Amino acid sequence: MDFTQAIILGVVQGITEFLPISSSGHLVLVQNLLQIESTDTFAFDAVLHLASIMAVVIYFRKDIWILIQALLRKLGRLPVNEKDITMVYALLIGTIPGAFIGYILEEKMSILFSNVLLVASLLFANAWFFIFAEWHYFNNHQTNEITIKKGFQIGLFQIAALLPGVSRSGATIAGGMILGLSRTEASRFSFLLAIPIILGVGIKKSLDLIGQTEDVIWGPIMVGATIAFIVAIIVIHYFLKFISKHTLWPFIWYTILMSLFVGYLYLVL
Repeated sequence: MDFTQAIILGVVQGITEFLPISSSGHLVLVQNLLQIESTDTFAFDAVLHLASIMAVVIYFRKDIWILIQALLRKLGRLPVNEKDITMVYALLIGTIPGAFIGYILEEKMSILFSNVLLVASLLFANAWFFIFAEWHYFNNHQTNEITIKKGFQIGLFQIAALLPGVSRSGATIAGGMILGLSRTEASRFSFLLAIPIILGVGIKKSLDLIGQTEDVIWGPIMVGATIAFIVAIIVIHYFLKFISKHTLWPFIWYTILMSLFVGYLYLVL
């Protein structure tokens, strides 16, 4: 992998990680289009995810600090804001399903990431899930209240993101909308929920890269990661502004068109 390819992948990761269009699916497609051959592209993808999740940590640093303080005060048996500690519990329990299933199926999932047609199919299915979420959102009242139960249920939606082509942010945002959260609150919870699982996977895969017996060319990896971090911060900021005023429909149409294009490209041509 050269520097140009790493920069392209970094930009793709930074843009798609927090938009509901599947970063893993886009990385698979771009790697195939660029004919990138690497001994461990799955690990490289994880390093890019690690860089982009650090963008979330930086962007939501004030929220994270408030939640850490709430947890420490609770452990110290001091008075806490019940809304804050409920958010902490919801995030903790919401992380469990994806982390548990991901740990069990890690090797099988890495095999699926090479199947471009599967990516296209899941992108298409993803779009229909968003359509259902928007329909449900329009026809039901939003309580906009985070509970521990909702945190766990949104965590179940996060399991689907183990499949390439299924957007993690999209699945959890749409799941939150179905459970009664506003688009903005569902997006905020989705970003915070991403931190533990993506951070864990990113660190593990980074250590795997460091421990490889083969020589790892770190230059392109670090450049790609830096680009992913910068782009991700910009995307998070503008996506939250966008989703507070608009629906998921632009992403629905994009995902449908992308899936059809990929299907045509690999089946017809």
